[in-house]
Amino acid sequence: MARAEKRGLFEWVRDVRRELHSHPELSFKEVRTTKRIREILTGLGWEARPVPGATGVVGLLRGRGPGPVVALRADIDALPIAELSEAPYRSRVKGVMHACGHDAHTAIMLGVAKKIVDTGLMSRAAGAVKLIFQPAEERLGGAKALIAKGVLEDPPVDVIMAGHMAPDLAVGRAGVFRRLGNASADRFVLDLQGRGGHGARPEECIDPIVAGAHFVTQVQSIVSRSIKPADAAVVTVGRFAAGLAANVIPETASLEGSVRALSEEVRSTLIRRLEELAAALQPAFGVVSRLAVHPGVPMLWNDPAVAARLLSAAQAVLGRKNAGYLPPVMGSEDFAFFTEQRPGAIMRLGCSNPQKGITHQLHSPHFDIDEEVLLIGANIFYEAVARRLDAKAKPARRSRPPRRPALSPARRKDGLG
Repeated sequence: MARAEKRGLFEWVRDVRRELHSHPELSFKEVRTTKRIREILTGLGWEARPVPGATGVVGLLRGRGPGPVVALRADIDALPIAELSEAPYRSRVKGVMHACGHDAHTAIMLGVAKKIVDTGLMSRAAGAVKLIFQPAEERLGGAKALIAKGVLEDPPVDVIMAGHMAPDLAVGRAGVFRRLGNASADRFVLDLQGRGGHGARPEECIDPIVAGAHFVTQVQSIVSRSIKPADAAVVTVGRFAAGLAANVIPETASLEGSVRALSEEVRSTLIRRLEELAAALQPAFGVVSRLAVHPGVPMLWNDPAVAARLLSAAQAVLGRKNAGYLPPVMGSEDFAFFTEQRPGAIMRLGCSNPQKGITHQLHSPHFDIDEEVLLIGANIFYEAVARRLDAKAKPARRSRPPRRPALSPARRKDGLG
Protein backbone atom coordinates (compact mmCIF):
# COMPACT_ATOMS: atom_id res chain seq x y z
CA MET A 1 0.00 0.00 0.00
CA ALA A 2 1.40 3.36 -1.01
CA ARG A 3 2.35 5.89 1.64
CA ALA A 4 -0.42 8.28 0.55
CA GLU A 5 -3.01 5.50 0.95
CA LYS A 6 -1.63 4.68 4.40
CA ARG A 7 -1.97 8.27 5.49
CA GLY A 8 -5.50 8.24 4.12
CA LEU A 9 -6.38 5.26 6.30
CA PHE A 10 -4.69 6.90 9.28
CA GLU A 11 -6.72 10.08 8.89
CA TRP A 12 -9.93 8.06 8.46
CA VAL A 13 -9.34 5.99 11.61
CA ARG A 14 -8.20 9.07 13.55
CA ASP A 15 -11.40 10.93 12.68
CA VAL A 16 -13.52 7.94 13.75
CA ARG A 17 -11.68 7.73 17.04
CA ARG A 18 -12.04 11.45 17.75
CA GLU A 19 -15.78 11.36 17.08
CA LEU A 20 -16.20 8.41 19.43
CA HIS A 21 -14.03 10.08 22.06
CA SER A 22 -16.16 13.21 21.98
CA HIS A 23 -19.37 11.24 22.55
CA PRO A 24 -18.63 8.62 25.23
CA GLU A 25 -21.39 6.45 26.67
CA LEU A 26 -21.50 4.31 29.79
CA SER A 27 -21.88 0.53 29.92
CA PHE A 28 -25.05 -0.86 28.29
CA LYS A 29 -26.01 2.71 27.32
CA GLU A 30 -23.88 2.90 24.16
CA VAL A 31 -26.84 3.81 21.92
CA ARG A 32 -25.21 6.53 19.82
CA THR A 33 -21.98 4.55 19.57
CA THR A 34 -23.87 1.48 18.38
CA LYS A 35 -25.70 3.51 15.74
CA ARG A 36 -22.49 5.04 14.39
CA ILE A 37 -20.72 1.68 14.21
CA ARG A 38 -23.63 0.22 12.26
CA GLU A 39 -23.65 3.21 9.90
CA ILE A 40 -19.92 2.90 9.25
CA LEU A 41 -20.01 -0.85 8.70
CA THR A 42 -23.01 -0.62 6.36
CA GLY A 43 -21.33 2.17 4.44
CA LEU A 44 -18.30 -0.06 3.93
CA GLY A 45 -20.46 -2.89 2.61
CA TRP A 46 -20.39 -5.07 5.71
CA GLU A 47 -23.42 -6.78 7.18
CA ALA A 48 -24.12 -5.03 10.50
CA ARG A 49 -26.11 -7.20 12.86
CA PRO A 50 -27.76 -5.72 15.94
CA VAL A 51 -27.48 -7.54 19.26
CA PRO A 52 -31.01 -8.45 20.40
CA GLY A 53 -31.94 -6.65 23.59
CA ALA A 54 -28.57 -4.98 24.02
CA THR A 55 -26.22 -2.38 22.63
CA GLY A 56 -23.32 -3.50 20.47
CA VAL A 57 -22.94 -4.63 16.87
CA VAL A 58 -21.64 -7.67 15.03
CA GLY A 59 -20.10 -6.96 11.64
CA LEU A 60 -19.83 -9.82 9.14
CA LEU A 61 -18.10 -10.06 5.78
CA ARG A 62 -17.97 -13.39 3.94
CA GLY A 63 -15.30 -14.55 1.54
CA ARG A 64 -15.52 -16.45 -1.71
CA GLY A 65 -16.41 -19.77 -0.08
CA PRO A 66 -16.36 -21.83 3.10
CA GLY A 67 -13.35 -21.43 5.34
CA PRO A 68 -12.17 -20.23 8.74
CA VAL A 69 -14.19 -17.62 10.63
CA VAL A 70 -11.92 -15.06 12.29
CA ALA A 71 -13.38 -12.70 14.87
CA LEU A 72 -11.99 -9.44 16.20
CA ARG A 73 -13.45 -7.92 19.34
CA ALA A 74 -13.55 -4.25 20.34
CA ASP A 75 -15.10 -2.88 23.54
CA ILE A 76 -17.15 0.30 23.13
CA ASP A 77 -18.11 1.66 26.56
CA ALA A 78 -16.66 4.58 28.53
CA LEU A 79 -16.12 5.38 32.21
CA PRO A 80 -17.84 7.72 34.71
CA ILE A 81 -14.86 10.08 34.78
CA ALA A 82 -14.82 13.82 34.11
CA GLU A 83 -12.19 14.44 31.43
CA LEU A 84 -9.56 17.08 32.23
CA SER A 85 -7.98 17.19 28.78
CA GLU A 86 -7.99 20.36 26.69
CA ALA A 87 -7.86 18.45 23.39
CA PRO A 88 -10.35 19.67 20.76
CA TYR A 89 -11.87 16.17 20.67
CA ARG A 90 -12.35 15.96 24.46
CA SER A 91 -15.57 14.51 25.86
CA ARG A 92 -18.73 16.54 25.37
CA VAL A 93 -20.62 14.43 27.90
CA LYS A 94 -20.39 15.69 31.46
CA GLY A 95 -18.82 13.18 33.80
CA VAL A 96 -18.21 10.53 31.13
CA MET A 97 -14.92 9.82 29.37
CA HIS A 98 -13.13 7.26 27.22
CA ALA A 99 -10.32 6.87 29.77
CA CYS A 100 -9.47 3.27 28.90
CA GLY A 101 -8.98 3.52 25.15
CA HIS A 102 -12.17 1.79 24.05
CA ASP A 103 -12.72 4.53 21.48
CA ALA A 104 -9.33 3.60 20.01
CA HIS A 105 -10.11 -0.13 20.07
CA THR A 106 -13.34 0.48 18.18
CA ALA A 107 -11.70 2.79 15.65
CA ILE A 108 -8.89 0.29 15.02
CA MET A 109 -11.30 -2.54 14.26
CA LEU A 110 -13.34 -0.27 12.00
CA GLY A 111 -10.03 0.57 10.31
CA VAL A 112 -9.50 -3.16 9.76
CA ALA A 113 -12.99 -3.34 8.24
CA LYS A 114 -12.12 -0.54 5.83
CA LYS A 115 -8.76 -2.01 4.89
CA ILE A 116 -10.31 -5.43 4.20
CA VAL A 117 -12.71 -3.77 1.78
CA ASP A 118 -10.11 -1.48 0.20
CA THR A 119 -7.69 -4.35 -0.45
CA GLY A 120 -10.37 -6.75 -1.71
CA LEU A 121 -9.18 -9.38 0.75
CA MET A 122 -12.45 -11.30 0.92
CA SER A 123 -12.73 -11.53 -2.86
CA ARG A 124 -9.76 -13.92 -2.83
CA ALA A 125 -10.05 -15.43 0.66
CA ALA A 126 -12.27 -18.26 1.84
CA GLY A 127 -14.07 -17.96 5.15
CA ALA A 128 -15.45 -14.92 6.93
CA VAL A 129 -14.51 -12.12 9.29
CA LYS A 130 -16.62 -11.14 12.28
CA LEU A 131 -16.17 -7.87 14.13
CA ILE A 132 -17.72 -7.98 17.59
CA PHE A 133 -18.28 -4.51 19.05
CA GLN A 134 -18.99 -5.31 22.69
CA PRO A 135 -20.72 -3.15 25.30
CA ALA A 136 -20.01 -2.98 29.02
CA GLU A 137 -16.46 -4.23 29.35
CA GLU A 138 -15.95 -1.80 32.22
CA ARG A 139 -18.72 -3.54 34.13
CA LEU A 140 -17.18 -6.91 33.21
CA GLY A 141 -20.52 -8.18 31.93
CA GLY A 142 -20.68 -7.34 28.26
CA ALA A 143 -18.72 -10.28 26.87
CA LYS A 144 -20.71 -12.85 28.81
CA ALA A 145 -23.99 -11.24 27.75
CA LEU A 146 -23.05 -11.25 24.07
CA ILE A 147 -21.85 -14.83 24.15
CA ALA A 148 -25.21 -15.84 25.62
CA LYS A 149 -26.88 -14.05 22.69
CA GLY A 150 -24.94 -16.17 20.20
CA VAL A 151 -22.37 -13.76 18.76
CA LEU A 152 -19.86 -16.60 18.42
CA GLU A 153 -22.28 -18.57 16.22
CA ASP A 154 -23.87 -18.15 12.76
CA PRO A 155 -21.28 -18.65 11.45
CA PRO A 156 -19.32 -20.33 14.27
CA VAL A 157 -16.14 -18.47 15.16
CA ASP A 158 -12.90 -20.46 14.90
CA VAL A 159 -10.51 -17.95 16.43
CA ILE A 160 -10.88 -14.57 18.14
CA MET A 161 -8.43 -11.71 18.76
CA ALA A 162 -8.51 -8.34 20.51
CA GLY A 163 -6.27 -5.42 21.38
CA HIS A 164 -5.92 -3.01 24.28
CA MET A 165 -4.14 0.30 24.71
CA ALA A 166 -0.96 0.05 26.82
CA PRO A 167 0.36 3.39 28.12
CA ASP A 168 3.26 1.54 29.75
CA LEU A 169 4.53 0.83 26.22
CA ALA A 170 5.77 3.53 23.87
CA VAL A 171 3.88 3.99 20.62
CA GLY A 172 5.41 1.74 17.98
CA ARG A 173 5.78 -1.18 20.39
CA ALA A 174 3.39 -4.05 21.06
CA GLY A 175 3.24 -7.11 23.24
CA VAL A 176 1.32 -10.37 23.47
CA PHE A 177 0.75 -12.68 26.41
CA ARG A 178 2.10 -16.11 25.56
CA ARG A 179 -0.44 -17.84 27.85
CA LEU A 180 -1.69 -16.19 31.06
CA GLY A 181 -2.54 -12.55 30.45
CA ASN A 182 -4.91 -10.86 32.90
CA ALA A 183 -5.91 -11.46 36.49
CA SER A 184 -9.30 -12.60 37.69
CA ALA A 185 -11.43 -9.90 39.32
CA ASP A 186 -14.21 -10.35 41.87
CA ARG A 187 -16.16 -7.64 43.69
CA PHE A 188 -17.12 -7.67 47.34
CA VAL A 189 -19.54 -5.58 49.39
CA LEU A 190 -19.45 -5.41 53.19
CA ASP A 191 -22.48 -3.95 54.97
CA LEU A 192 -22.14 -3.17 58.68
CA GLN A 193 -25.06 -2.60 61.04
CA GLY A 194 -24.23 -0.77 64.25
CA ARG A 195 -26.15 1.43 66.67
CA GLY A 196 -26.08 5.14 66.04
CA GLY A 197 -25.99 7.95 68.53
CA HIS A 198 -24.29 11.12 69.72
CA GLY A 199 -20.59 11.45 68.97
CA ALA A 200 -20.02 12.60 72.56
CA ARG A 201 -21.38 9.32 73.99
CA PRO A 202 -19.67 6.58 72.00
CA GLU A 203 -20.09 4.08 74.85
CA GLU A 204 -23.82 4.05 74.13
CA CYS A 205 -23.26 3.25 70.46
CA ILE A 206 -21.88 0.52 68.24
CA ASP A 207 -19.68 2.34 65.77
CA PRO A 208 -19.68 0.79 62.27
CA ILE A 209 -17.03 3.24 61.07
CA VAL A 210 -14.44 1.95 63.53
CA ALA A 211 -15.31 -1.63 62.60
CA GLY A 212 -15.07 -0.80 58.91
CA ALA A 213 -11.76 0.99 59.33
CA HIS A 214 -10.41 -2.05 61.18
CA PHE A 215 -11.54 -4.25 58.28
CA VAL A 216 -9.78 -2.00 55.75
CA THR A 217 -6.56 -2.23 57.75
CA GLN A 218 -6.82 -5.98 58.26
CA VAL A 219 -7.38 -6.84 54.60
CA GLN A 220 -3.98 -5.34 53.84
CA SER A 221 -2.49 -8.31 55.69
CA ILE A 222 -4.11 -10.87 53.38
CA VAL A 223 -1.59 -10.50 50.57
CA SER A 224 1.42 -10.09 52.86
CA ARG A 225 0.58 -12.91 55.27
CA SER A 226 -1.78 -15.37 53.52
CA ILE A 227 -0.37 -15.42 49.98
CA LYS A 228 2.98 -16.89 48.97
CA PRO A 229 5.48 -14.11 48.18
CA ALA A 230 6.03 -15.60 44.71
CA ASP A 231 2.31 -15.34 43.89
CA ALA A 232 0.49 -12.19 42.78
CA ALA A 233 -2.66 -10.84 44.37
CA VAL A 234 -4.41 -7.53 44.97
CA VAL A 235 -7.09 -6.53 47.48
CA THR A 236 -8.50 -3.03 47.06
CA VAL A 237 -11.21 -1.23 49.04
CA GLY A 238 -12.46 1.44 46.69
CA ARG A 239 -15.55 2.73 48.49
CA PHE A 240 -16.29 3.43 52.16
CA ALA A 241 -19.64 5.14 52.83
CA ALA A 242 -20.86 6.05 56.32
CA GLY A 243 -22.35 8.96 58.20
CA LEU A 244 -23.58 12.43 57.32
CA ALA A 245 -22.43 14.60 60.22
CA ALA A 246 -19.25 15.09 62.24
CA ASN A 247 -20.89 14.67 65.63
CA VAL A 248 -23.09 11.65 64.85
CA ILE A 249 -22.11 7.98 65.01
CA PRO A 250 -24.11 6.41 62.15
CA GLU A 251 -26.20 3.28 62.20
CA THR A 252 -24.56 1.72 59.15
CA ALA A 253 -21.47 1.65 57.00
CA SER A 254 -20.87 0.08 53.61
CA LEU A 255 -17.60 -0.84 51.94
CA GLU A 256 -16.93 -2.10 48.44
CA GLY A 257 -13.78 -3.44 46.84
CA SER A 258 -12.18 -5.95 44.53
CA VAL A 259 -9.80 -8.89 44.67
CA ARG A 260 -7.52 -9.96 41.84
CA ALA A 261 -5.45 -13.09 41.35
CA LEU A 262 -3.40 -14.98 38.79
CA SER A 263 -4.34 -18.48 40.00
CA GLU A 264 -7.50 -20.17 41.22
CA GLU A 265 -5.74 -21.19 44.44
CA VAL A 266 -4.90 -17.59 45.26
CA ARG A 267 -8.37 -16.45 44.22
CA SER A 268 -9.97 -18.91 46.65
CA THR A 269 -7.63 -17.88 49.47
CA LEU A 270 -8.45 -14.20 49.01
CA ILE A 271 -12.18 -14.81 49.23
CA ARG A 272 -11.84 -17.15 52.23
CA ARG A 273 -9.76 -14.63 54.16
CA LEU A 274 -12.23 -11.81 53.38
CA GLU A 275 -15.03 -13.95 54.80
CA GLU A 276 -13.04 -14.74 57.94
CA LEU A 277 -12.13 -11.11 58.60
CA ALA A 278 -15.70 -9.95 58.04
CA ALA A 279 -17.05 -12.61 60.42
CA ALA A 280 -14.58 -11.52 63.13
CA LEU A 281 -16.02 -7.99 63.24
CA GLN A 282 -19.14 -8.99 65.16
CA PRO A 283 -17.42 -10.45 68.23
CA ALA A 284 -14.75 -7.75 68.17
CA PHE A 285 -16.97 -4.65 67.69
CA GLY A 286 -20.56 -5.76 68.17
CA VAL A 287 -21.61 -4.90 64.62
CA VAL A 288 -23.63 -7.18 62.41
CA SER A 289 -21.57 -7.78 59.28
CA ARG A 290 -22.84 -9.06 55.95
CA LEU A 291 -20.25 -9.80 53.26
CA ALA A 292 -21.31 -10.52 49.68
CA VAL A 293 -18.77 -11.62 47.09
CA HIS A 294 -19.88 -11.15 43.49
CA PRO A 295 -17.98 -13.30 40.98
CA GLY A 296 -16.52 -11.18 38.21
CA VAL A 297 -14.25 -12.39 35.45
CA PRO A 298 -11.85 -15.31 35.34
CA MET A 299 -8.20 -15.11 34.46
CA LEU A 300 -7.55 -14.46 30.79
CA TRP A 301 -5.65 -17.23 29.04
CA ASN A 302 -4.32 -16.71 25.53
CA ASP A 303 -4.12 -19.69 23.22
CA PRO A 304 -0.36 -20.11 22.58
CA ALA A 305 -0.78 -20.80 18.86
CA VAL A 306 -3.07 -17.80 18.31
CA ALA A 307 -0.75 -15.62 20.41
CA ALA A 308 2.25 -16.70 18.33
CA ARG A 309 0.46 -15.85 15.07
CA LEU A 310 -0.65 -12.47 16.41
CA LEU A 311 2.88 -11.73 17.55
CA SER A 312 4.21 -12.68 14.13
CA ALA A 313 1.78 -10.26 12.51
CA ALA A 314 2.88 -7.49 14.89
CA GLN A 315 6.55 -8.17 14.14
CA ALA A 316 5.83 -8.03 10.42
CA VAL A 317 4.37 -4.54 10.89
CA LEU A 318 6.69 -3.15 13.58
CA GLY A 319 9.87 -5.20 13.33
CA ARG A 320 11.01 -8.04 15.57
CA LYS A 321 12.61 -5.79 18.18
CA ASN A 322 9.41 -3.82 18.72
CA ALA A 323 7.03 -6.68 19.50
CA GLY A 324 7.44 -9.54 21.95
CA TYR A 325 5.89 -11.54 24.74
CA LEU A 326 4.77 -9.81 27.94
CA PRO A 327 4.34 -11.02 31.53
CA PRO A 328 0.80 -11.16 32.99
CA VAL A 329 -0.79 -8.01 34.39
CA MET A 330 -3.11 -7.56 37.37
CA GLY A 331 -5.74 -5.69 35.41
CA SER A 332 -8.80 -7.74 34.45
CA GLU A 333 -10.42 -8.05 31.05
CA ASP A 334 -13.74 -9.70 30.19
CA PHE A 335 -12.30 -10.85 26.87
CA ALA A 336 -11.47 -13.83 29.14
CA PHE A 337 -15.02 -15.09 28.58
CA PHE A 338 -14.35 -15.24 24.83
CA THR A 339 -11.09 -17.15 25.24
CA GLU A 340 -12.92 -19.65 27.45
CA GLN A 341 -15.12 -20.41 24.46
CA ARG A 342 -12.74 -20.17 21.50
CA PRO A 343 -8.98 -20.15 20.87
CA GLY A 344 -8.00 -16.50 21.14
CA ALA A 345 -5.42 -13.92 22.11
CA ILE A 346 -5.28 -10.30 23.19
CA MET A 347 -2.50 -7.86 22.35
CA ARG A 348 -1.32 -4.73 24.16
CA LEU A 349 -0.58 -1.80 21.86
CA GLY A 350 1.85 0.90 22.98
CA CYS A 351 0.18 4.31 22.98
CA SER A 352 2.35 6.64 25.08
CA ASN A 353 4.75 9.31 23.87
CA PRO A 354 6.60 11.41 26.50
CA GLN A 355 7.77 13.84 23.81
CA LYS A 356 4.12 14.80 23.26
CA GLY A 357 3.28 14.71 26.96
CA ILE A 358 1.19 11.56 26.49
CA THR A 359 2.11 9.59 29.60
CA HIS A 360 -1.02 9.19 31.73
CA GLN A 361 -2.24 5.76 32.71
CA LEU A 362 -5.57 4.08 32.00
CA HIS A 363 -8.56 5.45 33.95
CA SER A 364 -6.84 8.80 34.48
CA PRO A 365 -8.92 11.93 33.70
CA HIS A 366 -5.90 13.05 31.65
CA PHE A 367 -5.58 9.82 29.63
CA ASP A 368 -4.91 10.16 25.92
CA ILE A 369 -3.06 8.26 23.21
CA ASP A 370 -0.53 8.98 20.52
CA GLU A 371 -2.88 8.47 17.59
CA GLU A 372 -0.17 6.77 15.53
CA VAL A 373 -1.25 3.63 17.41
CA LEU A 374 -4.51 3.63 15.46
CA LEU A 375 -2.86 2.90 12.12
CA ILE A 376 -0.43 0.48 13.76
CA GLY A 377 -3.28 -1.46 15.35
CA ALA A 378 -5.32 -1.55 12.16
CA ASN A 379 -2.33 -2.85 10.19
CA ILE A 380 -1.47 -5.53 12.76
CA PHE A 381 -4.97 -6.95 12.99
CA TYR A 382 -5.45 -6.76 9.23
CA GLU A 383 -2.22 -8.69 8.83
CA ALA A 384 -3.36 -11.29 11.35
CA VAL A 385 -6.69 -11.76 9.56
CA ALA A 386 -5.11 -11.85 6.09
CA ARG A 387 -2.59 -14.49 7.13
CA ARG A 388 -5.34 -16.64 8.60
CA LEU A 389 -7.67 -16.40 5.61
CA ASP A 390 -5.54 -15.75 2.55
CA ALA A 391 -2.54 -17.96 1.86
CA LYS A 392 -1.68 -15.73 -1.10
CA ALA A 393 -1.60 -12.53 0.90
CA LYS A 394 1.51 -10.46 0.39
CA PRO A 395 3.78 -10.05 3.42
CA ALA A 396 3.15 -6.85 5.30
CA ARG A 397 5.28 -3.84 4.61
CA ARG A 398 6.71 -2.61 7.86
CA SER A 399 5.11 0.61 9.05
CA ARG A 400 7.48 3.50 9.52
CA PRO A 401 7.99 3.56 13.30
CA PRO A 402 6.73 6.80 14.84
CA ARG A 403 9.42 8.99 16.32
CA ARG A 404 9.71 8.32 20.01
CA PRO A 405 12.38 8.55 22.70
CA ALA A 406 14.58 5.51 23.08
CA LEU A 407 14.05 3.53 26.26
CA SER A 408 17.16 2.79 28.23
CA PRO A 409 17.46 -0.72 29.73
CA ALA A 410 16.91 0.81 33.17
CA ARG A 411 13.59 2.35 32.14
CA ARG A 412 12.35 -0.54 30.02
CA LYS A 413 9.74 -2.43 32.01
CA ASP A 414 7.74 -3.95 29.17
CA GLY A 415 9.71 -7.14 28.73
CA LEU A 416 10.54 -6.27 25.11
CA GLY A 417 13.81 -5.76 23.36
